Amino acid sequence: MLRVNPNYLKLRGSYLFSNIAKKVNEYSANHPDAQIIRLGIGDVTQPLTPTVIKALHDATDEMADKNTFRGYAPDLGYDFLRNTIVEHEYKSRGCEIAADEIFISDGAKSDSGNIQEIFSSECKIAVTDPVYPVYVDSNVMAGRAGEFVEQKEQWSNIIYMPCTEENGFTPAFPEEVPDIIYICSPNNPTGTALKKDALQKWVDYANEHKAVILFDAAYEAYISEDDVPHSIYECEGARSCAIEMRSFSKNAGFTGVRLGYTVVPKDIKDVDGNQVHPMWARRHGTKFNGAPYIQQRAGEAVYSAEGQKEIRGLVNYYMENAKIIREGLKDAGYTVYGGVNAPYIWLKTPDNMTSWQFFDHLLETVNIVGTPGSGFGPSGEGFFRLTAFGSHENTKAAIERIKHI
Repeated sequence: MLRVNPNYLKLRGSYLFSNIAKKVNEYSANHPDAQIIRLGIGDVTQPLTPTVIKALHDATDEMADKNTFRGYAPDLGYDFLRNTIVEHEYKSRGCEIAADEIFISDGAKSDSGNIQEIFSSECKIAVTDPVYPVYVDSNVMAGRAGEFVEQKEQWSNIIYMPCTEENGFTPAFPEEVPDIIYICSPNNPTGTALKKDALQKWVDYANEHKAVILFDAAYEAYISEDDVPHSIYECEGARSCAIEMRSFSKNAGFTGVRLGYTVVPKDIKDVDGNQVHPMWARRHGTKFNGAPYIQQRAGEAVYSAEGQKEIRGLVNYYMENAKIIREGLKDAGYTVYGGVNAPYIWLKTPDNMTSWQFFDHLLETVNIVGTPGSGFGPSGEGFFRLTAFGSHENTKAAIERIKHI
């Protein structure tokens, strides 16, 4: 008799951003003249850069020639891209990462949702709170989460590490030792980042307790402070305990192109001495046919001299938006965090509003869409995320509207 996976029946409602889209679409249908500014989802708004566009066209032209046509990509990705990543992202920072430890994929979201498959269902996971919902939901699907505890708004088998104003949004070591630790830095949603000494302590903790860190570095291109590491492999000992996920979506505008990669060092082993690297290689080869050649050539172009200049321009564009939001909200009397090393601003909701009350207030009063903090976990209640990925014009207009509420 057919039955669905019971773990999927445990999932709470719809995915956060799908829920937001539904509410906004309903409001738009009832208010067709509303001029809505969307600063909720972290999607880029600026077009792909000329160097990337040329690489896409050139690769497409290759595919039209029978002598240069490409079919399935290699499991791990093409050597030209993996070698380029090693040179620009790791060797240049003194990190010891080999090309065959890099797995090219269609994005960090997919990898962060899939990487937990290779670990035992009995492993205990720890997440920062607030947290990117994919980390939690994918472990609910895998059967690791236990039952949802309404009073705490938490899953019984997930270890939550509160990141609050009181601790500077920096997680403390949990009382219960986890097997898998999710860390995102610069952080989504708070926009804050771990300094190198703080991240080194997590690496030391993971090695001491034979745990693995799943390190999401999707926003590393936005780091502006010297003491914030771009890669966890800048920390001593990280090769034996850390898996790093990277994305081209936010630094190069590839949200609609889809390209990313995950680094799995060969030094990582489980308690029985089993290497994690070949496990992920087997999973990758079995369930993924490789990122398209066209996208991988575009990714390679990002690392050219002209490509680097162009994506720095993109990053600066969005970080100028972050500055506009951060300073504008402060001028309006809001308590604001983030926006220095990340394109997200984390603000305290006014007048003791819940995060969803503030969502409705902004949408209905000034037609601005953001993201309620409670959607990222219980410690997100009372906070709200705005993204800097809009246009300059819309960002400035949104802040002016908020100032006049």
